[in-house]
Amino acid sequence: MSAPRGGPGCAVVVGTGLIGTSIALALRGRGTEVWLSDTDQAAARLAAELGAGQVLPPAGRPGGPADVAVLAVPPAAVARSLAAAQRQRLARCYTDVASVKERPLREAAELGCDLASFAGGHPMSGRERSGPAAARSDLFAGQPWVICPTGQTAASCVTTVTELARACGAQPVQLPAAEHDRWVALISHVPHLVAGAMAARLADAPRGALALAGPGLRDVTRIAAGDPSLWTEILAANATAVREILLGVARQLGAAADVLAAVAAGDDDAVKQLTALLEVSREGVARIPGKQGGPAPHYTIVQVVISDQPGELARLFAAAGAAGTNIEDVRIEHSPGLPVGVAELSVRPEAAEPLSAALAAGGWPVASPA
Repeated sequence: MSAPRGGPGCAVVVGTGLIGTSIALALRGRGTEVWLSDTDQAAARLAAELGAGQVLPPAGRPGGPADVAVLAVPPAAVARSLAAAQRQRLARCYTDVASVKERPLREAAELGCDLASFAGGHPMSGRERSGPAAARSDLFAGQPWVICPTGQTAASCVTTVTELARACGAQPVQLPAAEHDRWVALISHVPHLVAGAMAARLADAPRGALALAGPGLRDVTRIAAGDPSLWTEILAANATAVREILLGVARQLGAAADVLAAVAAGDDDAVKQLTALLEVSREGVARIPGKQGGPAPHYTIVQVVISDQPGELARLFAAAGAAGTNIEDVRIEHSPGLPVGVAELSVRPEAAEPLSAALAAGGWPVASPA
């Protein structure tokens, strides 16, 4: 095995779901020796077959403790898993990936865990799918990875977890546990509940209405497809922070409903209030950082009709590359009942017209840049 290119020389991953297996795959790609453990032996074996590492023997890693053990388990299981791993001396440093940090820390202290060798972590990336088969070695590329050391955490452990995050392609960010929990309530936990509330409205929706669904509905409800059991644990573990922000969202929705009632009653001034509400919403969206971490740049959308057949996207990307255009983002909208779709290419505004002209000259059906 080749020497590791940055990051730990040896790691144990406890929990071979989406996140754990993705971490293992990323580390294996850097040359790290990875051992896999899971209460579901079939999941651990599948992760190993995917190239994520070797299944950990019951007696632990041959050769002694690893550099780091990653506890890729739900929030409620972190403290118990940490205590068990430390009893077995699986590693010299431990971290977790749970999306809540205060409660696991509190429970670990109650169980008498050694907090000097523990630096909690939270990679800010995921998918709607779960399990080792959904794992990707590039899942964390360019994404924040929050590290929450305490006053007891050894500096060497913080360094190890920081190097682990970088080895997975992520951007390490240090935060106090309490601040992390408040922030993820805003940017992750409440959005899941809001998406779920909208998705719940579709349970009894007429099929004819759903047949008209476009990208807006899919964007709003996409994350609601997550595992309900896991999300129940996450939300319950961060209940206070989530409730506070959720009440604020409820107040905003209530205000919008009141304004709409006034509009329906013929109040012309209420229309201005509705516009003001939407303007504040747009200002909020504009504050979400772009892919480079700074202010989100403005992109122009070039829409191209493509056939639903193998190789079409590759041909389209090759044509864009030949035109000297960098595609900043892409999405595909499928046409219901038709063997075609529309590829929406996000490009810099100055590149939109030249790209459209080049694609049209190459025989691609192109709409005017939006």
